[in-house]
Amino acid sequence: MDGQQSLQASVNSSYIPTTMCDEEHSEGEAAGDDTSPLLSQKQPAGPLAARHCPEDSFNLVYIIFFLMGIGSLLPWNVFITAKQYWLYKLSNNSSPTGQEEPHNDLGDYFESYIAIASTIPSVLCLILNYLLVNRFSSQVRIMFSLLVILVVFVVTTVLVKVDMSGCRMQFFGGTLASVALVSGASNIFSGSVFGISGHFPMRISQAVISGQAMGGTLSAFASIVDLAASSDVTNSALVYFITADIFTLVCIMMYLLLPRLPYSRYYMEVAGAPYSESNSYSDSSSVSVPPLKPILKKTWVLGSCVFYVFFISIMIFPAVSSGIQSMSKDSGNPWATTYFVPLTSFLLYNVADFCGRQVTAWLQVPGPTSCVLPVLVISRTALVPLFIFCNYQPRYHLHNVFFAHDLFPVVFVCLLGISNGYLGTLPMIYGPKVVPRELAEPAGVVMSFFLTLGLAVGSALSVVLVHSI
Repeated sequence: MDGQQSLQASVNSSYIPTTMCDEEHSEGEAAGDDTSPLLSQKQPAGPLAARHCPEDSFNLVYIIFFLMGIGSLLPWNVFITAKQYWLYKLSNNSSPTGQEEPHNDLGDYFESYIAIASTIPSVLCLILNYLLVNRFSSQVRIMFSLLVILVVFVVTTVLVKVDMSGCRMQFFGGTLASVALVSGASNIFSGSVFGISGHFPMRISQAVISGQAMGGTLSAFASIVDLAASSDVTNSALVYFITADIFTLVCIMMYLLLPRLPYSRYYMEVAGAPYSESNSYSDSSSVSVPPLKPILKKTWVLGSCVFYVFFISIMIFPAVSSGIQSMSKDSGNPWATTYFVPLTSFLLYNVADFCGRQVTAWLQVPGPTSCVLPVLVISRTALVPLFIFCNYQPRYHLHNVFFAHDLFPVVFVCLLGISNGYLGTLPMIYGPKVVPRELAEPAGVVMSFFLTLGLAVGSALSVVLVHSI
């Protein structure tokens, strides 16, 4: 059967104003394995059961989660989009023009090294986050991770104006260590934020995921503006990293504001309330580690879809996509020499990704139990050879370029971004809703783990892919 039909009421009810009880009941009308409810029908006992959910005044809670979504991927996006700065720092050139040396191994494969340095610690930190989900409150985990991110960014900002020409390898090692540290912290942050969003209606989870895409869009746009406004790559990077410092501070302030809003306070209280009917997971919050088996039983297909979506995406972006050059690069045209990669690889991908994620706010097809979803996810494999045979440079093994026009990478990047945004968001927002409410937060962490595992495996293979072209 098509799982979307049996759960359509649940999906739509998340986006219209309704009381908590009305929303929850609308999400739990189906029964059986194939039509299991998105949320448990059990209601909290005591005074909370009689209370109506406050309105999200001015969509403040949605906006806060959207901003925290931006902040959760901002570190990664800042590091990968400041490509000209890293190329300058890792080159032997003394002129801060941002032009890389030919056949510089550090420059040619920098994105692949960054991807590995960020995703492997991210997997380990998400496992740690799951183990600590009941030992430390989400507030402790989120505040600690944000402070670590802020410290690393401040150090990175300070080093922008420090001459590293005499110790390139030490700077390279320190950069990878910073990437590993900040990526681990940002994944604890994003996993925790997505976990607590599972207690809210589905629109809040969608806000987090859309915010992540907007973070990439903003960082790519800021990078292009910096390139256009400054001829000195270090001045450009300085403004870029200071902006990241400020936004991290904004995330800290927004998170501290969240518990003060009636709408968010209501759902946080509901998440901690006892349930009127007993179930086998009712004491899950009292144990040190949440039960993994019942979560995986409900989410393994959705998690596998998330894994494969981001596995394919990170294998292509940015390691391969940012190496695709304009066919008219030798013309000296600024579009072909300076702006082609920032616009077509980074900005266009992130805008397409954001659009794909935003569509899920109004359309959720296919549903969580539909077999069409895995088929669509697997079909994205065809994107890999399409990017390989664009004008990727340098080429050492596969010398043929079949898609020898600048329009081809533009179309392919759009397909990659839109499909990543849409097919990656659907299973992520479904995941916390197919388990009992008391397991929603750990289920959100588990779905984040599948995402990061896909990034880790894909980034490792991206190194092999780049070296094989």
